[in-house]
Amino acid sequence: MRIVTTIAELKTAVAQARKDGLTVGLVPTMGALHNGHLSLVNKACNECQFVVVSIFVNPTQFNNPDDLRTYPRTLDADTALLSNNTKANVVFAPSVEEVYPEPDTRQFSFGAIAEVMEGKYRPGHFNGVAQVVSKLFMFVEPDKAFFGEKDFQQLAIIRKMVADLQLNIEIVPCPIVREADGLAVSSRNTLLTEQFRSVAPHIAATLRASVEKMKELSPKQTIEWVTNQINSFGGLEVEYYSIVDGLTLQDIANWNDTNYVVGCITVYAGKVRLIDNICYKK
Repeated sequence: MRIVTTIAELKTAVAQARKDGLTVGLVPTMGALHNGHLSLVNKACNECQFVVVSIFVNPTQFNNPDDLRTYPRTLDADTALLSNNTKANVVFAPSVEEVYPEPDTRQFSFGAIAEVMEGKYRPGHFNGVAQVVSKLFMFVEPDKAFFGEKDFQQLAIIRKMVADLQLNIEIVPCPIVREADGLAVSSRNTLLTEQFRSVAPHIAATLRASVEKMKELSPKQTIEWVTNQINSFGGLEVEYYSIVDGLTLQDIANWNDTNYVVGCITVYAGKVRLIDNICYKK
């Protein structure tokens, strides 16, 4: 596995792979890698012959400076994890100056899917995601790119960007990976104190329980039930819970409004912001 820090080195490596007739996969990450990331990389390695993993904490997608400052940066551990557990070919670990030699002033318009949920609570976040992912797509020009379903809205945004820019890239969704107690694996989990780590699994457990509750409750009532249940656990506070059409990400009033229903949640465990989701119908 080769580690490169410049776009020129990256493009040279990918060009050689193309010359050798290999299919190219990309797994964009912000580092602090865990089993969820490894599942993406291994899926990429199964489906592509040459795999690039990017490790870059992208400043333009953080609307909270403290969040950017405290985001874990563990490059040495990340590269060791990849080397020991995957067949990734290249790790691209650039500096901020390498990715953004000049300020990126591009503004993306994703319409209604970017105005709800995370888009409402984290203004500018998805524009920053689109800025960095579009750059990575330009640097690598992958055949396939792999994204986790835990970031459900991000996945929809990336698909929309690929369609809008008419890029010939297949976006491959990958299932949520969970800890043994059900908590969705996340880099942010390392920031949880012992107290908040012990209550955080109630998020996923409540979402699972709501699948049974939906049989007797409307979407609005299910939202209220999930919110009240999670807030009843000390240290957990729901920021939002939305039950939406899985394609448009717009709220539904009735379960039969669409054949694809997803519940998306953000919960503060102390000061740590955790996201999760559950599919009610597909």
